[in-house]
Amino acid sequence: MIRYALSFLLAAGSILSAQTGIRLEQVDYPYPAKIHRLSNQQQDLEMAYMDVAPETATARGTVLLLHGKNFSGSYFETTARALSAVGYRVLIPDQIGFGKSSKPAHYQYSFQQLAANTAELLDAVEAGPVHVLGHSMGGMLATRFALMYPEQTLSLTLLNPIGLEDWKAKGVPYHSIDQWYAGELKKTAEKIRAYQLDSYYDGKWKAAYDPWVEQLASFTQSPEYPRMAWNQALTYDMVFTQPVVYEFPELSMPVLLVIGQRDRTALGKGSVSPELRAQLGNYPELGRKAAAAIPDAQLVELEGIGHLPHIEAFDRFFPPYLQFLVTVARP
Repeated sequence: MIRYALSFLLAAGSILSAQTGIRLEQVDYPYPAKIHRLSNQQQDLEMAYMDVAPETATARGTVLLLHGKNFSGSYFETTARALSAVGYRVLIPDQIGFGKSSKPAHYQYSFQQLAANTAELLDAVEAGPVHVLGHSMGGMLATRFALMYPEQTLSLTLLNPIGLEDWKAKGVPYHSIDQWYAGELKKTAEKIRAYQLDSYYDGKWKAAYDPWVEQLASFTQSPEYPRMAWNQALTYDMVFTQPVVYEFPELSMPVLLVIGQRDRTALGKGSVSPELRAQLGNYPELGRKAAAAIPDAQLVELEGIGHLPHIEAFDRFFPPYLQFLVTVARP
């Protein structure tokens, strides 16, 4: 069934190209996608976001969910529904260059810029102080946001974040933006699925993972895909060259680290020796080091879980996360 679904997607490529765009125009999000317009770097941009209201009469506060590099905010649907059900407002932006947001032809990507964009959105929707959760690349962005806006960050949760190590300092060679771009242009649905199967799910696929392959693969069907690929190349460079790991001791708010222990994600590990590759992305070790470096940190280790605990094992991720929000984070 899974193979059939992916084969259908590939066979339908010529049909999809007529309706597919690099802003996921053909994809319905779990909640209405709103647009925040902003201007920076001498251009007008649109930042898509979802704003989920609490379902209870008593509001507990606002949670900001920051997506990873290979995703959009839509993969937080289950998390948002659960948070809303217990009284939280949930804000889920697509960062510039991702999801339904603008894909600028020219942009200087930095975590500082993305954090500033996010802060501007929060001001526009009158969010006030927020509990921040960042997954994967979103963990690096969440850390930078918390460092830049500590008064606005009630708590910080890092969910299998990348950037717990500085790959360049460990010997991973630099890839130019042009090299990343060339690699992005070669992406196909088959390659995306193979990467996720190996890197995220330890070779164990479920039908529930298909949407995240299909969403990424849909970009490649657009005639504008080269612009999307260029944005992805620029963000690879941002992730590689702008580590946050050295600043963990400066975090001043309560921090929760939720680490799937099977994760081995590391940027550029395919270009190093087998000996070095074996040392990279050791999430059990990296999670413990990060917890020790952060002044007010808790660590939750999820055995047997990979890079996406909120997708692979929501029932194991959410209870300790909610417990943290309720009992540890400031109201």
